[in-house]
Amino acid sequence: MPADQHGDPFENRLSAALRQAGGTFDSPRTGLSTAGAARGRRMQLQRRATIAGSTAALALAGVGGALIVPWDGSPAPRPSAVAATGGSAKPAYSADDMVRTLRKLLPEGKFSRTAARGTGEELPPLVAGVFDDGKGEGSVSVGLGRIPADGGGINPSAAVMPCPDGDQTGLDSCRTELLSDGSAITVYQGYEYPDRREDTKAWGADLVTPAGHHVSVLEWNAAAEKGKPVSRPEPPLTTAQLKKLATAAQWRRIIDAVPEKKRTPAPATPQGEADVQFQRMLSVLRITLPKKLKIVSSGGQGGFVHVVVDDGKGRSYLQVNLQLNMSDAAGQLYGSDAETLPDGTRVATSQGPGEKGGEGVVMWTADTMRGDGRRVVISAFNADSQSTAATRPEPPLTIAQLREIALSPHWDVLGG
Repeated sequence: MPADQHGDPFENRLSAALRQAGGTFDSPRTGLSTAGAARGRRMQLQRRATIAGSTAALALAGVGGALIVPWDGSPAPRPSAVAATGGSAKPAYSADDMVRTLRKLLPEGKFSRTAARGTGEELPPLVAGVFDDGKGEGSVSVGLGRIPADGGGINPSAAVMPCPDGDQTGLDSCRTELLSDGSAITVYQGYEYPDRREDTKAWGADLVTPAGHHVSVLEWNAAAEKGKPVSRPEPPLTTAQLKKLATAAQWRRIIDAVPEKKRTPAPATPQGEADVQFQRMLSVLRITLPKKLKIVSSGGQGGFVHVVVDDGKGRSYLQVNLQLNMSDAAGQLYGSDAETLPDGTRVATSQGPGEKGGEGVVMWTADTMRGDGRRVVISAFNADSQSTAATRPEPPLTIAQLREIALSPHWDVLGG
């Protein structure tokens, strides 16, 4: 499965953020080795250096313990150390400081099994743990990052996680709001698995300020993102509480304390650049698709674009991934059955069942890599999302058409 191959726009962005942290990459074909994973488009948004995560997803040192805490709105704890010399000294927040801050900001309840990173580590600050308000355990995490202005300023509305478009959102609710200070926040209620094979709900809030602060809050109605049974009907924090937690001033002070050399942007690329790249890819896809296919909805970011098309015979979900500098993973991505063109381009195609649980869904893929390591992967489905039932017997594009689109020279002028 290509990076960010999911059945709805929300999952694209969220999983993108999670994978950047781990540097993983999903292959469109089975048998992809971890060598290929290391070179994924980790665009990420994540993956962004990432700010999103959970105790199950991140290998963090556990700190702290259980504590009954009030929601008292008190300021962030005094930083553990000063991380610079002279008059420009900056405070440093430890993993313990991160845990204490989240404890103070949570409603009354028990916060335990914590894990965290502080401001002095290579990856951005993060804190996660299990919260129980007396109605069952739920996993809660807060990730912090900064989006660089890159000379053009920060547009929070463009940088914040967008709500999905179209009818197939996979969410129970999603709202993006512009706050009085110019910040933008998206609060959403969704599911860990788009095919609902388990009842794990994933809710969250994504905040971006005009100064580039990025705060991501995630919660689940289980003690871990994956691998734990559902322990309550819904995650412990309401949408109002998610918003309050994400907008707390304490997180912004901690982000400001991250040493400049340590800062990693929450999106893997500056948001403006990612938006431009997405628009360029969408334009190329419009040019290369057969005229009979009408695009009815679109989404994506950076090197990933997805669309729903309709030729009058049933809607279909299509997606394209564009990645650069993948040459060192070619041997792992393309086997002896792959075709090699005279210019050195590798081509592999596959036809098989869908991977997200939709009834009767099939997935057809053309996976190509130019001699310079530029990889273009396009997949088509016979459904309008991967997690819903098939809308037609086959995708609207043949393998030959997918191959032709992936090999189009229009992709060669785009960045990754």
